[in-house]
Amino acid sequence: MTIREQTERNEHLILCKYATFSDSTRGRRRPEPPCPIRAAFQHDRDKIIHSKAFRRLKHKTQVFLAPLGDHYRTRLTHTIEVSQIARTIARALRLNEDLTEAIALGHDLGHTPFGHAGEKVLNNILKDRGGFHHTSQSLRVVDIIERDGKGLNLTEEVRDGILKHSKGKGDIYGQSNNETNPITLEGEIVRLSDLIAYVNHDIDDALRAGILREDERLKEILDIIGKTHSERINNLVIDTITNSNLDLEPHIRMSERMYTALRDLRDYLFANVYENKMVNAELVKAQRIIEELYNYFISHPDEFYERYSMTYCQTEDLTRAVVDYISGMTDGYALELYNRLFIPRGWSIY
Repeated sequence: MTIREQTERNEHLILCKYATFSDSTRGRRRPEPPCPIRAAFQHDRDKIIHSKAFRRLKHKTQVFLAPLGDHYRTRLTHTIEVSQIARTIARALRLNEDLTEAIALGHDLGHTPFGHAGEKVLNNILKDRGGFHHTSQSLRVVDIIERDGKGLNLTEEVRDGILKHSKGKGDIYGQSNNETNPITLEGEIVRLSDLIAYVNHDIDDALRAGILREDERLKEILDIIGKTHSERINNLVIDTITNSNLDLEPHIRMSERMYTALRDLRDYLFANVYENKMVNAELVKAQRIIEELYNYFISHPDEFYERYSMTYCQTEDLTRAVVDYISGMTDGYALELYNRLFIPRGWSIY
């Protein structure tokens, strides 16, 4: 018996009946020999961690454009926080922690530079092709872009969780169908953990940046969820574990009181941080950078394919190839490239 087979056997002894078992995966898009050491979802986690897209997350904005402080979150620190929260919930509910971690680590691989400001520009560029969204781009990264067009060849359960993690202003749980709701409970955990992570760390960052000050409405919400970052995370995680009674309803749930408070906190942050005029004034600059980079590459296709494109782009149409290239940029690289192409030597926009 291999170590992988021992792991698979142990899952059936330890995990609850609603867990997703590694030896029952729906499989990969292309067959590949199983690893003798790692179960399927462990292998997926490792593929994601060693990908180029994952490494670039450390230099991608979470909320604020090119923040100067050392303690503002990036996409990488956000991803690690989501993973930590999701793994805690999965372990407590005896669900598959490896699958949960793989989804969490891969969920934001398709995010653009400059956060949702960059996403907005690329969505407009592709509006006649169904638009651009970081969830579908994350799936495109793991399916196509990584490994020079070969992709990471992840299991269907991880791919599904990555695609269906995002909520925006919509329903936190997702609808009761497979078009919007993950096919696994582990995917549901990541969907909720993503929200728990970002609303809490974005409060910290907004207060640090002077964008947010605690008013009566915020105080009312935090009286329910918790005063400090650690209290909020602890209370939300415990509430989720306590109220996810899988034998009664095989879905991840919170108490109505905590769910409402979490939803209210998200809405408060949209109104006061994500759509704040001061924040968006900076993000207008980011949108201009991405627009001009896109227009430059479209106008110089030979230079783009010779100097900037990835191997797989040779078989892609120019618009899609340029969008993929820009979406993979870090904030710093986009700024540096913009300076190089458009700003006279000795000058800089930052």
